[in-house]
Amino acid sequence: MSLFKLFLIFVKIGAILLGGGYVILPIMQNEFAEKRSFLSKDELVNYYAISQSLPGIVAANISMFVGYKLMGKTGALAAMLGIIFVPFWCIVLLASVLEVFINNVHLLGVMWGIGVAVIALILLTTRELWQNSKRDMFFYLIFLLSLMSLLVFKLSPVQTIILFSVIGVIIKTKPGVHK
Repeated sequence: MSLFKLFLIFVKIGAILLGGGYVILPIMQNEFAEKRSFLSKDELVNYYAISQSLPGIVAANISMFVGYKLMGKTGALAAMLGIIFVPFWCIVLLASVLEVFINNVHLLGVMWGIGVAVIALILLTTRELWQNSKRDMFFYLIFLLSLMSLLVFKLSPVQTIILFSVIGVIIKTKPGVHK
């Protein structure tokens, strides 16, 4: 595969990636694991998990991991430029004509439909991550406590991530604990 072909694959993904990084996993699995067999589903789930924990745009992060795996540093750059190419130009175009469309009932209907489809894709991503997680007693404990911290104690997502990252390190590095 050439760098340009890699770029074009990511341009295509970026063009249909409505909903951002949270819906990219099923699209990437279809493109790279099922259609082309370049990566396994497990590799993509791992890249997705790492991408979510890094600062920045999830879609760009996972694209760079995939590009790097397939073609090194230049592949990472080509993938990242490809994934942002269409959204960037759409934002530039939309910003220039925003006033015309802001109250268009048809466009509002399209955006509502996209919003519903994005919810379905987020649920698919959640299912995929759940199925590929190694679940044990600590997994369920951390899951329930983190959910409570968000819903009951109203911690911010950042506070919750930091808190349970520290707890995860403590639990998983303690001697005698299953890793």
